[in-house]
Amino acid sequence: MRNDQPPRRRGPVRTRLLSVTGAGVLVLAVGSLVLWHAQLGELFGLSADKEPVVSSQNAPAVSEPPATLPAVPPKPKPTRTPQKTPRKTPKPTKTPTKSQSTTRYDEESIDGLSPTLKARLKKAMTAAKRDGVTLEITSGRRSAAKQQRLFNDAIKEYGSYEAATRWVLPPEYSAHVHGKAVDIGPAAAMQWLNRNGYRFGICRRYDNEPWHFEALVTPGKKCPPREPYSRPVPD
Repeated sequence: MRNDQPPRRRGPVRTRLLSVTGAGVLVLAVGSLVLWHAQLGELFGLSADKEPVVSSQNAPAVSEPPATLPAVPPKPKPTRTPQKTPRKTPKPTKTPTKSQSTTRYDEESIDGLSPTLKARLKKAMTAAKRDGVTLEITSGRRSAAKQQRLFNDAIKEYGSYEAATRWVLPPEYSAHVHGKAVDIGPAAAMQWLNRNGYRFGICRRYDNEPWHFEALVTPGKKCPPREPYSRPVPD
């Protein structure tokens, strides 16, 4: 009996088999290539998991950090300068000049007397005290203003300029204004100084003024004759 069945077609089956085989070979080849590429990347440091490279374009240049960082000293805390309360500048005081018209003296003391009369009178006071007598100054140095007032009063009392000068001299002629004359009291003191004043160079000058004394001679020398009264002559 004849087999009338047609022969099987092997061509398409072989073709598919070859296609599957080729695809497998291709997959193996690709896998090998990927594996080989990964190994090369690890070998040369081109690992895929490395950090991405950031572009340095338009970025400022970064210098390498120094081996040791310099120590930065701590900033000192600012010290507060205590604020001083501004003091008011005192106004300069004017030192009064020792003039005849402006300087005031204690008229009943040795203040303002000339150095010569002051020194001699101190010694006379000490000596008089040993004798039980106190020399009191009733009028020492006077201001020119006071001397003028005294002279004006004298003119009214004695009636004229000339008569007034026998008791009180104008300021320009008065020894009191220059600290070169002193009036002494009481009466016992006047008498003691009149007798002993020459020992200290102090003398009574006028007959009509037993209280008026001046330094007229060298200590120890005799006093000159007294004048009857004062006169307006330059000192």
